[in-house]
Amino acid sequence: MEYVNLAGTSLAVSRIALGCMGFGGSGRGHNPWALDEEAAASVFRRAVELGITFWDTANVYGGGASEELVGRAVRRYTRREDVVLATKVGLPMHDGPGGSGLSRKAILAQVDGSLTRLGTDYLDLYQLHRFDPATPVEETVAALREVVAAGKVRYVGASSMWSWQFAKLQHTAARDGGPAFVSMQHQYSLVQREEEREMFPLLADQRVGSLVWCPLASGRLARPYGRATARSAGDPVARRFFADVDRPIVDAVQSVARARSLPMAQVALGWVLGNPVVTAPVVGATRPGHLDDAAAALDVRLTGDERAALERPYTPRLPTGF
Repeated sequence: MEYVNLAGTSLAVSRIALGCMGFGGSGRGHNPWALDEEAAASVFRRAVELGITFWDTANVYGGGASEELVGRAVRRYTRREDVVLATKVGLPMHDGPGGSGLSRKAILAQVDGSLTRLGTDYLDLYQLHRFDPATPVEETVAALREVVAAGKVRYVGASSMWSWQFAKLQHTAARDGGPAFVSMQHQYSLVQREEEREMFPLLADQRVGSLVWCPLASGRLARPYGRATARSAGDPVARRFFADVDRPIVDAVQSVARARSLPMAQVALGWVLGNPVVTAPVVGATRPGHLDDAAAALDVRLTGDERAALERPYTPRLPTGF
């Protein structure tokens, strides 16, 4: 495993992040494909074996069930001090005041809920899951400053928003005494490259880390065109974002993979990792082999001709994910 400092900080993270949306079982929340604790055990064990120390979840995943399972996995398979724990706030947890959004009430209530479920007294990275147009950014930044000052959060980040929204948050934090946002978790893959237009240049300029979700387009770039997975068939989020994945792009991945005698997943992830701004792709593994492919992708060095062949079929499209 490779490790790098999250851009602009001294926080060392593994270059592959374990995405935990797929843990918690299907009884709570909206993920019928999510693994229960027994099924997830082998994935957590493999993450530890491979040195994947960066684990990312969210309060809303499984209605809190993912955080609970992740917290128990930390205690069972590793040590808290050996893991960088990241979670998120903003999407609906309940209908009452403070159940969603980025108000002071919501952030103060939800951070405590996440800490309880994860069984820890601090979070390494606390991320705004989406921009909240109903709350002044000054209020959100002040609430984040409060939870950092209380020792509940070490660093703050954001996820899935327009570049101008993130720039507004970052400017407000700089003007009002922080905390600065050190990461952006955003959708990026060979089938969704719109972040290259404004977000990546902004992150590079501001020295902010890039954490990429759905780098394999929910598995659609990991197998020949038209072959569904349990997640792609059952995940409404994946269907909304990737229902019409371009066949020429998938075929290009398959062609390069065949020529290199590599799995398609390693080629697609190798392409993402080749972007110099990307800190770590967030890999939503539901089998240990998914993590093996992700770790092996760190050694995939695509040639200029191979990158050109992978990128050539892409056509501009609307950004998705926020």
